[in-house]
Amino acid sequence: MLKFWSIEFSAHRHPTVKWAQRSDKVYITIDLPDAQDVKLKLEPEGKFLFSATSGADKIPYEVNIDLFDKVDVNESKASAGLRNICYLVKKAENKWWSRLVKQEGKPPVFLKVDWDKWVDEDEETEDKPGGADMDFGDFDFSKMNMGGEGADALGDDENEDTDTEEENENVEEAQSAEKEAGPSAAESDAKKA
Repeated sequence: MLKFWSIEFSAHRHPTVKWAQRSDKVYITIDLPDAQDVKLKLEPEGKFLFSATSGADKIPYEVNIDLFDKVDVNESKASAGLRNICYLVKKAENKWWSRLVKQEGKPPVFLKVDWDKWVDEDEETEDKPGGADMDFGDFDFSKMNMGGEGADALGDDENEDTDTEEENENVEEAQSAEKEAGPSAAESDAKKA
């Protein structure tokens, strides 16, 4: 391992790590397809160590972070699927963390918020999918699709009611201009066929 200006370089890569929390637990998802030789070490002080290899070349990956606060190692769970490894880390105290890692400042580049599981502190008691009452033990991690099929469809219907009167007028003008111009070439060809 080389040290250069107090930055450590190693032969290991970092997989993408997604996280979300509730007052009593933290969800950590490591996106690493076809992970092999998975090793996890979770310490009560909040030390989270993960290592695995992936691919035909058995490329080594690792995550070494200090979680924001102490955790209950005995109540924490892990499950490995085909595309990712999911951890349910039980917090030692039921309280919201201001961030995942102890270190202040900008989080590591590989660390992302898991918006699919995220719930704001004031919304935790509402009944939402992936909420505090989620039974993690029966969750089928091998079928978990982090992105999902209709991810691109989101937002199309959300803005329908936000059209302004000006936008509606522009649409009406365009439609009347089309009527005045007569049938388009495509419509003429369709009528001939």
